[in-house]
Amino acid sequence: MKKGTYQPHVIPRRRKIGFLARSASPSGRTILRNRRRKGRKCLTRV
Repeated sequence: MKKGTYQPHVIPRRRKIGFLARSASPSGRTILRNRRRKGRKCLTRV
């Protein structure tokens, strides 16, 4: 049987879309600001 296409790994995911990655770039900070404004309980998925 073939493997599925999505093979998740936590560390690359954290580096890409984690809180620190979001905080590092201006566009990421915009995302965090918008999510705070909306009142999200969880700002990032990881």
